[in-house]
Parts: sequence; C-alpha cells; structure tokens
Amino acid sequence: MTDFSRAARRLALFLPALLLVPQTLPAQDYPAPASVQAEDEVPWIYENSDVPRDEEWVFGKLDNGLRYGVRENGVPPGQVSIRVRIDAGSLHEEDSELGFAHLLEHLLFRESQYLGPAEAIPRWQKLGATFGSDTNAETSPTHTVYKLDLPNVDPAKFEESMMLISGMVRGPVLSDANVRAEVPIVLAEKRERGGVSERVSEANLQTLFAGQRMAERITIGTEDTLRAANGTSVKAFYDRWYRPENTVISVVGDLDPNLLAAMVEKYFDGWEGKGPSVDAPDFGDPVAPPGADPANPVGDVAVIVEPTLPRSFTYGYFRPWRQVNDTIIYNEGRLEEQLALLLINRRLEARARAGGSYLYAQASEDKFSRSTHATLVQFAPLTDDWQAALADVRAVIADALANPPTREEMERELDEMEVGYANYVEQRSVLPAANFADDLVNAVDIREAIAAPETFLMVFNSMRDKATPESVLETTRDLFSGPVIRATYVTPNAADGDENVLRTALLERVDAAANARLAAQTISFDDLPAIGEPGQIVSRGPHGIGDVERIVFDNGVTALLQANSFEPGRTLVKVRFGAGYLAFDPEDAAYIQLGQSSMFSTGLGELGQEELDRIRTGRKLGLDFAIGDGTFSFSAQTRRQDLADQLYLFAAKLGMPRWDANPVLRSKAAAQLAYESYAATPGGVLSRDLNYFLYDELEVFRTATPDMLAAVDIEGYREVWEPILEQGPVEVLIFGDYDKEQAVEVLSKTFGALPDRKPIPAEVAARAYEIGDAGETVVRFHKGEANQAAAVIAWPAGAGRGGIRESRQLAILTEVISNRLLDSMRERSGASYSPSVRLDWPTDVESGGSIVGLAQLQPKDVPVFFAEADRIARELAETPPTAEELARAAEPLRNYYERLSSGNYFFMTELEGSTTDPRRMRALRGFLQDYVNPSPERMLELAQRYLADGAWRMAVLPEGQELATRVPSGAAQSGR
Repeated sequence: MTDFSRAARRLALFLPALLLVPQTLPAQDYPAPASVQAEDEVPWIYENSDVPRDEEWVFGKLDNGLRYGVRENGVPPGQVSIRVRIDAGSLHEEDSELGFAHLLEHLLFRESQYLGPAEAIPRWQKLGATFGSDTNAETSPTHTVYKLDLPNVDPAKFEESMMLISGMVRGPVLSDANVRAEVPIVLAEKRERGGVSERVSEANLQTLFAGQRMAERITIGTEDTLRAANGTSVKAFYDRWYRPENTVISVVGDLDPNLLAAMVEKYFDGWEGKGPSVDAPDFGDPVAPPGADPANPVGDVAVIVEPTLPRSFTYGYFRPWRQVNDTIIYNEGRLEEQLALLLINRRLEARARAGGSYLYAQASEDKFSRSTHATLVQFAPLTDDWQAALADVRAVIADALANPPTREEMERELDEMEVGYANYVEQRSVLPAANFADDLVNAVDIREAIAAPETFLMVFNSMRDKATPESVLETTRDLFSGPVIRATYVTPNAADGDENVLRTALLERVDAAANARLAAQTISFDDLPAIGEPGQIVSRGPHGIGDVERIVFDNGVTALLQANSFEPGRTLVKVRFGAGYLAFDPEDAAYIQLGQSSMFSTGLGELGQEELDRIRTGRKLGLDFAIGDGTFSFSAQTRRQDLADQLYLFAAKLGMPRWDANPVLRSKAAAQLAYESYAATPGGVLSRDLNYFLYDELEVFRTATPDMLAAVDIEGYREVWEPILEQGPVEVLIFGDYDKEQAVEVLSKTFGALPDRKPIPAEVAARAYEIGDAGETVVRFHKGEANQAAAVIAWPAGAGRGGIRESRQLAILTEVISNRLLDSMRERSGASYSPSVRLDWPTDVESGGSIVGLAQLQPKDVPVFFAEADRIARELAETPPTAEELARAAEPLRNYYERLSSGNYFFMTELEGSTTDPRRMRALRGFLQDYVNPSPERMLELAQRYLADGAWRMAVLPEGQELATRVPSGAAQSGR
C-alpha cells in the first residue's frame, strides 16, 4: 500500500472572481476505451492484494503489456499530470553501461519523433509548463520516470502533449551526435554532484550494500562509461528495457478519465518492444561474512575520512528484500514497525536534549531499491569520542529490545500517528493531481497497491486495536535483526580509529539503558496560565477584498480572517511582527543564526521543549519561525479543532517567552560541527558567504564562525531576542477551514491579551541595505575538487510593496535572461549543467532587491559565464526580446501563478502586511494580467533601467587557483 508519508499535502481553493476566473472545460461524455479493466475484473495493481480498491482510479492494460491508471482530479483546476515510468534504473545497467539509464533520461528530452534537437524545453514552455518544476524526470536505481504537469489544459492540448511524450518514449533519436552533445552536460552534472558528497555516497554504498548491485551502481555513472557511450551502445540499453511491458503510465487531472485513458491507448497501443523480453538482473541479497557471530553478525565496515565533514555514524541490520502480497495484515505490520521506531526515536531525542554524547540520533527502516529491507541507525557524535556516543545509542535501543514499551508510551505515539491519517481523510477532496500521479508510480516501484485515505485510516485503526506492548517488543526485535550488520563512520580525523576499532566497538556487549524511557506526564492547555486580560475589539469590518475581514484589538494587534470550506481540514496561521534582519546589530550574527533554529525549543510560559512535545501530542500544531528582510513570522498549518491551541502557543511565545539554555547550546554545537563542511564545495561556500558579500559585507548576514559561536551563551541570546519579541505591531492572518466567531473569541484571549507592543526604535526603522557596487570580482575558495567552481552575477533591483506590479514584469525579463543563459552555457559550451537566474524583490523593506544569476561549472569557465551574462544583459538593454521569446518566458509564469492562486496559502501570502500598507492589497487585483502579453518595449525599458549599469560578481574557486581574466579560446564569447 502506497506509503502515506508520500501522500499529498498541497491543497487548493477558488479565489474570488475578481482575482481569477478558472478555465471551465465543456462537459462531454467519452466512452470507455477498449483496454479499461471492467468493474468485475481485479485491476492489475490489486492482484494478490485484499487492500480495498480506490474507486476513483480507472485502470487499464494494453495487449502489448503496457499498464496505466487514470483519475479525474480538478486540483488545481485546469491541470493534468502525466507520469511515464520505465521499470529500469541504474541497477539494470551492465558494467559497461554505468550511467546509461540517467543518460537516456537526458537524451529523450534532446530529440525525439515529434521534437527536433533542443526543442523539448521551449515547446513545453510554450504549452505553459515550467522546465524543472512542471517538466522533469528522475532516475533511481529501479526506475526512470518522465514527468509533466500541464497547466491550463483542454482536450486538444492534452492530446498534443500525449503525442509529444509518446514520441519521446517510443521514438528518441539516439544518434552518435546527440550522445556526444548530451554527455558533456551529464558530466557537468556529475562534476557538480562530485567531490566530497560523491565520495561519501560511493563509500556508503560499497559498504552498506556489499556484494549487491547497489554497491557499484551510482545513478550518475562513471566518467569512463559515459565518455565511451555512443548511439549504438545507448540504443542497446534502450531496446532492452524501454518496452511496453516495462512501462506504467499515470495520468491524473481535470479531464474526463475516459479521455485520459483513450489518449494513453491511442499513442501507446501500437508500441512494440525490439528483440526478446529480458528479465531484470538479480539485485543480490545481503550476506554475512563467513564465521560471523549469528547473535551479532558484524560484516563490512568502513571509516571514511573527509577533513571538511563533521562526524557521523551509520549502522544497520540488513535483511533480504522479498516480494510480498500487499494485504491488510501486511500493512498493519508495517504500521507497527513505524510505531516501534517512533518509540525509540522519542527516547533517543530525549537523551540528546538532556545533553548526551550525540547531537542527534535516529532509527529508520526502508526497503531499499528492491535490494534489502534494512533498519538503519544514524547519529552524530558531539566529540571525537564516537565510541561513547555509539554505546549510548545502542544502550537506548537495547532497552527497547529487552523490555516492552508502556501503554502510555504507545498511546502517545499512536495519537500522533492518528492525527496524520485522520487529517488525510479530511483533506481528500482537495489533494492535488500531481501527488496522486506520483503515488501510483511510487506504488509500482515498491511493488505494492494503492489506497484511498480512508483505507489508510482503517488499517491504522485496526493496527491500533491489535497492538500490545508485547507485540511491539516482538516487532522491535525483528527490526533490529538480520543476517548481517554493516556500518560506516565519517570523520575529519583519521586518528579517530580504523575499521578494526569500529568493528570491535560494534561487537562489544552493551547493557540496556536504565533511564531511557520518558516518565508519564499529562499536560493540558486548560491548565496553562492566561496570557493576560482578554482584549477588546475596537474595529471590525471588511478588508476590502473578497470576504476577508479585518479586526483591530485595543492593544493594536490586527487580524485578517477568511473562513471557508474549500480546504477541509486545513487552517493556515501566520503571525508577523518586528523588523526582521533590520532589527539586529552587527555583533548579533551568531545569535541570529541560533535563533532561527531554537526559537520555539527554548520554550514559552511553563512549557519547555519536552512539555511542548507532550502538549502537542494528538494535535496538528506547527511552530515554524522565519526571519525576513523586514519582518519576523511564526507560521503553522493546523485544523479547526486545534486552532485555539495554535494561537495560544504563538501568542505565548511573544507574551511570555522562556529562555531554556539546552536548546541554544545544542544549536550552538550543531553550528560549530557544521562550519567546516561549508568549505567542502563551491555550493557550500555560497551558502556560507553569498549574502554577506552580496550585501557589501553586512555583518547580520554573516555565517557565524566557530570563534563567534564560542562566545555565545544563554544570557547573550536572551539579551538579543527578548526585546525583539516585544517590538513592533503584530498582524495575525488566519485563512482556511475554521469557525470565524470562535476564532475571534480565541484571538481576544491570546493576541488581544498581549501587553502593548513597544515601538521599533527609530534607528532600526531607518536602516536599509543594498547589494554591493559593481567592481572587482569577489573571490572565495573551497577545499573540494580542483574541477569545481561557482560563479554569481547580480544586478540591483527594486523592493517594496509599491513596486509589486513592476516586479512581475521584471520576473518575465528575468526568465528571458535565464533561458538565454541556459541555452548559451548548457547547449553551446557545455560549461555548466544548470545555470539559473532568479529575481529577489523584497516586499517588507524598501531596498535590497536583486537579479541573481548563478552557475556551478569548471574553473576555466567562470569568465565564460561572466562574459555571457554581460553579453545577454547588454543585448537586452539594446534590443527587446521577440514576442515568441517573451511568450516562452511569460506563459509558464502565468500558469504557475494561476495554479498557485487557487489556494489559501497564496491569498494569505499576498495580503500579509496589507493592514499597515494597503498597496499590497491594491496590487493583488488583476495580478494575472501582469503576465499576459508582455510588451517588448516594456522589457527594453526594464532592461535599460536594471541591467545597464554593471553587475556585482562573485567566484568560488578551488584553493590554490586564480581567477582567469580572459575567456578561453573556443568558448562562448562576449558579443558573439
């Protein structure tokens, strides 16, 4: 049964007509095509299963063996999601074919039966699909999946898309020329993935899957096999595996399911495989080494030394993977496994919070790529004494293996599990099409059936009724057993120990931890202190758009409310306050970083971190915290029955914050351990340094160094954050499924009861920041591979709510730049796999916006990137893009926002801040028109305004190299 954790969470609702008129398709009845399986026939995905059938799916099987599932779904309106799954991934490759499954993924987009060379991306963009998010593919060890989320669909557009995708799958052009053109792009992707992460990944695979095909088959392949690829060898792999009997097609969307099925049959019915059908290779089983102790069968272990990485330890129990009949009893067992692991992880986390020997520890289980059913334990030692951390983790698990859990422990975890399954049922009517499409291909990949939300809840309730402490103990023992135990230890210091030391530590006997279990503790919201005297409403009325209502309390807190039933079971809450990054002084950098990770874990009122966990049991509550350019925010997705408790937690954090030291110390330790890892790759250096240098070395954007972190203590943390929680007006937004009058009453007792807010200091309100001036390129260095580099170019852009409409037009110009840069760097020079350009237009401050282009590439191609970006900017400031080019850029944007705008989240986000600045509300009216038929003349005007005065640059190079000042001969040239 498809894993619930992969099920959809993103929902939708219709906005008022003044914002969006969704496309309405003409009603039409389509006959069921020939290969649809009859109602009295067991659908192919339910064979050998007693899982109740999800009646909304229509299944079919063609005579050539191709299987499909289709489903009507109008979320978001006007979209159809198509998935084509080929049952072949890296595990199906021979030794001479490593990387071919992934290479084929690229080649199918390069040229095919109905698409000429490099036409796929622009063709899908013209159809409104955004490359990368709407049009994409993935290759795993066991499958390759081609994905298309087609917006603004009608029957003709859907048929055209099915024709194009069928041509890609059935008729790719696998010529020597296309292979030669695509291999450098794949190698660029390999280069960008490579270095530390690739080495660690390979070492982990080789150790944890020793003796199996997984051990030697990284999806990206090897440089030798990729360079040796040609049209003949790639076609041989294609012919062997791209066959109808290896193909499953999933189509879900806002069209009649009979039409969806008919188009699958029309474009795939005549497909025939070439040559005889071939069975999948044997993926192998995990096997213990000869002479291993059956009670503790430690097998392969590895110590992986990487100077830039923090310490981490993984060990696991590996069992053979076997095909199962996907029955209700089987799924009850899977849920009891989940329960057993939740119990252990709760205990491991409690020990880490109390100041244990490890930063984090977690146990998990998975069926990896139809190769092994493994239980993994992963933890990060706090010091070089990893043996002590290993012993502590093993001791907690030893207790779970020796003694059954208490009923109170079980009920706590079961209540948590029930929230997810019950909420899944509540939201079933508005789950998105794309997620249903993904659910089917994922179910096929793990060789299990697919189920409706009600079935998940039914199976959970059945498991809950049957589970006992004794049965959970037995399940736990099964999870932590197997024919072989394997382990890897990543360390920056080779002196930590070798494989023999590691193996000895795993073989040592460990006693069950006597204090691993959490004492029973009942906490109720009813027993918590009031935040203050309930506030009085001083004004209440329409906000001026749709049915949004605005409420103002006598303490100055404002609230925007929209209650609706379009998203059952989902209520969004956001609280905005303060001045964001503007609020900090230069010396606060370390405390900014720690506050982001520990804001709620430091507690509130009478609730410390453990109490917060306890009181949230069985409820859907969130505690997200974010620092914006000019505001702070708390946010959560909750539900109507938990809204009052959610509002209490948020208001209490502002009105009666707590300052527990342990969460801050833990965040400090995590930041110290992670700091050196930033230097391992160009991307890591950008994560650490980009904003700091982009904004002219503004200290508040600096990533805290170990020395800065060493000076941190709880007194300094409180000194920075306490006044911030007291400052600035508070705006509360509640959108979704709830009772408005009850919410108003709760608001008066929570946010209305807060003390009067202190004003934001004048010097804080006056602060502003801008990106650095164009000048010499900022050069930073990484400690990774000599063939890896990164380049960033940035032009100053606008900011503020007053320019939102201009920002939408500038977003179109940004897409034009991005498309041109992608074509230039990827298709012409092969210098980079994924150059991209994005627009940052802050709306909660009046300065600091930017257009940023970024690429990861080889060091020699850094000047190529800068030259091409300069050329593109100069040309756009001289000559406007063509109407066709603008359509390619604007149509995906318009469709993206049209889909996004059908949800409460969009509406809430667009209106935040409008209680103090009505420009945001005015800019929302008719916003989609800003993406319709953009004017070339307007693009020219924007380019001259934002691109003509030079750009800021940053390069990240390997240590010991210098930035080239000339474009290499034969590469893309400025002015070409």
